[in-house]
Amino acid sequence: MQLDFFPSRTLTIYLAKMFITRIFAVLVMLVLVLMMLDLLSTSGEILAVEGNGQGELWTYASLRIPQLMARFLPYSVLLATLITLVALNQNSEVVAMKAAGLSAHQVLAPLVLTATAVAVLSFAFNERVVTRATATLKAWEATEYGLIPPESGAAANIFVTDGLNVLTAGALSGDGEDLILTNVTWYQRSAEGMIVEQIRAPRASYADPGWKLETPRRFEVQSAGTKVLDELVVGENLAPDQVNLTKVDPDALDFFSLYGWIQKYEEIGRRTAEMRAKWWHKLAGPLSAILMPLLGAIAAFGLARSGQLFVRAIIGMALGFAYFVVDNAALAMGSFGGYPPFLAAWAPFLLFFLIGETVLIRTEE
Repeated sequence: MQLDFFPSRTLTIYLAKMFITRIFAVLVMLVLVLMMLDLLSTSGEILAVEGNGQGELWTYASLRIPQLMARFLPYSVLLATLITLVALNQNSEVVAMKAAGLSAHQVLAPLVLTATAVAVLSFAFNERVVTRATATLKAWEATEYGLIPPESGAAANIFVTDGLNVLTAGALSGDGEDLILTNVTWYQRSAEGMIVEQIRAPRASYADPGWKLETPRRFEVQSAGTKVLDELVVGENLAPDQVNLTKVDPDALDFFSLYGWIQKYEEIGRRTAEMRAKWWHKLAGPLSAILMPLLGAIAAFGLARSGQLFVRAIIGMALGFAYFVVDNAALAMGSFGGYPPFLAAWAPFLLFFLIGETVLIRTEE
């Protein structure tokens, strides 16, 4: 048996090229199919807005495709692993490699190396492209596909309280005292917590103090009457910093920016479990690609003529999808405080790494 972890240079390049080609093909297939299904369900809402047309559909697709690529890249690596290993097994190439003295780990080494490169590229892609696309798309969705908000500083679904009263906004852009809120709703509540009046406005800006609502429409609960005003200042106790802290969306921030927001939240004593779990998952998520060759490795070994190749492929697929189920469940538990954030992000990775190694060693090594 060779002492080198990798097989020969020629075999390493051969397996890596085969694997990366299949990853790319599966990813393109998944993204195209899912994008078409997404457009079928969303295009009606986009085109319902006056002035929207084919250009806005392309804009939506350009913002949605990076999200689909980031989400389904690990699935693509899993499916590409099974396709590659089943083909190698059927053609007796695995038998030839093992007959040449290669261990199961050496056979998988080129695939793991390729998956590691894919994980690094995935992390960079998420940081530079996916976060920005997510921020812009969420802010656009908050305006119900109306005017696309500026990409810089855009955020969606703002919710902040001023005592008993509540201020919500569909989108937020800008920074500091230049913050602009759109699709604003102000809920005035009584001492018993009941809503006394509801005020809606298309836009609000900081009035120092308070927030000036432009052409607000007031609805009084008791009289059920509606009145349109020229302008109105509400939330005089809400400073821009308080509103700005509510726009933190972990999915729309890169790794280092999110860490900065976590520190700001901790300084004022606010809960950060959800943000910390997603912060750790920004590392653990892309690294899940490295697990896929290990979890799908069972499809590479065993004699193809034994009739169990299909069963082995199903087992490999089940292990891979079980990882994604456990990973999502652990992340949800971490967000709600059920698990420590670090454990929520990394426990599924470590657990399935041990499972994959155990299966591989007990069956092939």
